[in-house]
Amino acid sequence: MTESDWLARQFQENRSRLRAVAYRILGSNGEADDAVQEAWLRLTRSDPGGIGNLGGWLTRVVARVCLDMLRSRKIRKEESLPENLLEMPQAARQANPAEEALLADSVGSALLIVLRTLTPAERVAFVLHDLFDLSFGEIAPIVGRSGEAARQLASRARRRVRGGGESREDGARKREVVAAFLAASRDGNFDALLQLLDPEIRLYADEAAVKITAANKDKGAPPFQSEMWGPETIAGAFQGRALAARLALINGSVGTTWIGGGKPRIAFLFSVEKGKIREINVVMDPEDLNEMEVKPLGD
Repeated sequence: MTESDWLARQFQENRSRLRAVAYRILGSNGEADDAVQEAWLRLTRSDPGGIGNLGGWLTRVVARVCLDMLRSRKIRKEESLPENLLEMPQAARQANPAEEALLADSVGSALLIVLRTLTPAERVAFVLHDLFDLSFGEIAPIVGRSGEAARQLASRARRRVRGGGESREDGARKREVVAAFLAASRDGNFDALLQLLDPEIRLYADEAAVKITAANKDKGAPPFQSEMWGPETIAGAFQGRALAARLALINGSVGTTWIGGGKPRIAFLFSVEKGKIREINVVMDPEDLNEMEVKPLGD
């Protein structure tokens, strides 16, 4: 058997897994096939002798190709995906059947909405870690972040996927709640803030937000930590702040942002349930912000 024949056989053995990875990231059959084909072309141009784990190498290549395709799609003002893309191929992951069924159902039912609200890096990190068991150390170089930042990407995506999508009615109600929260924060109205927060409220801040706000605490920056919980704690963090923040559509969902120098410098992503804010995600990582579509709204 020639080296090229061996390489082709090895690639075929990995093809179904690679296509599953590509489809779950991209949500498009045609684009998934293109990503897998590109991985084959890159393999033929590489030195197989320098590849220790061919399956892992191919998975990383396909994921990186998918990430580039998602970013190109964003530049082209990502088009809506048709309903038939909800059907997903079988994944090759070996996992607890109940867990696998839950994940498959959550991804399938939320796909159309989630693909519009996750950044490219969030999609890749979530799919590779939660559905295909890659470690954050393996994911980090694919998305160009640290291992901790890759973990935060996947965690943020996971919470939003499992939270499902918003109906038009939900979106309108969410705007009312977020606008009221912004007004109460500006006014320093602690009681009004408390009324808007769920008793189980959680706040998650990325690494950049924690570092930047800590460095600017003497200037009145809120004391964000990577995870905060409880209405009193979170209301206190926002009381009298957000003076320069404004409502915005962030990847199609209502949130708040602060624009500086023509660019969003921070994004607050909200999860609202039954008229109460259940979760807030604070994003200040410049790469994450660059991948978000932020459209300021009139307050």
